[in-house]
Amino acid sequence: MDHSPPPFFKQGPSANARLLFFSLLAIALLVVDSRLEVLGRLRQGIATVLYPVQRTLLVPRDVIGVGAEYLAEVGRLRAENAELRRLEAANANALLQTEQLVAENQQLRQLLAMRERTAIRSAVAEVLYDARDAFSRKLVLDKGQQSGVIAGQPVIDASGVVGQVTRVYPLSSEVTLITDRRSTIPVEIRRTGERSVAFGGSPDGTIELRYLRTSADVREGDQLVTSGLDGLFPPGLPVGTVRSVETGSSAFVRVVVEPAAHAERTRLLLILLAEPPAQAAPPPEEPAGESRRRRRGG
Repeated sequence: MDHSPPPFFKQGPSANARLLFFSLLAIALLVVDSRLEVLGRLRQGIATVLYPVQRTLLVPRDVIGVGAEYLAEVGRLRAENAELRRLEAANANALLQTEQLVAENQQLRQLLAMRERTAIRSAVAEVLYDARDAFSRKLVLDKGQQSGVIAGQPVIDASGVVGQVTRVYPLSSEVTLITDRRSTIPVEIRRTGERSVAFGGSPDGTIELRYLRTSADVREGDQLVTSGLDGLFPPGLPVGTVRSVETGSSAFVRVVVEPAAHAERTRLLLILLAEPPAQAAPPPEEPAGESRRRRRGG
């Protein structure tokens, strides 16, 4: 059965003839171009005309590549930023630890210098925490009975007297500061040698000389040191500096003293391991008969 189109639609040569013709033409052009290079300018012209089309077709590829590169760069920058923050935090922590070690080293040097000035055996103690008492000023140290600490021993820092051990445990001890309301310490004015007693308990953290007569020679700026009359604190330890001298209608003046020690600013203190003075025992009572015989014989 013939499926060819009717003669009315047949125009020109057949498809096979056209394929053969164009194939031979292409081969001929290839041979001529390879031998004579007559189509070079034609190719250049076509390439020039098609270049904008090629660039337009490559735009999506370039956009995707730039976007992928941007995202990769953002990820890299975020990772570097996180690493830099980590290094900054580590360096800050190391710097703080270094500064803390330098401060502790300086405090230890000052305490050793204070130890050399006192001939009494001593022990360096670290402040653990403030005692939980809103109405007193006390510190808890990390030295106790095992270190030879007993109640009554003085506690000093590099600047002066801090307080006195008032309670001792096997591994720790409690120190009452000289600014506590129940604290008293015998002192003397270094400039004149006049003796008095310093009392704690002022709300602003100062100490007072309460029973100095109005004729006493005391001035602002005078240095107070321990007098040693109590047999507990060695004489000559710095106690404080006179801040003000207040006179009133009574026969005494009120002297406000700024403490020399700064217990709230230091972690290391020095406990003077001195034996508190023992109280003298009362003489033994004599039998009544022996007493009468002595009086008769006398």
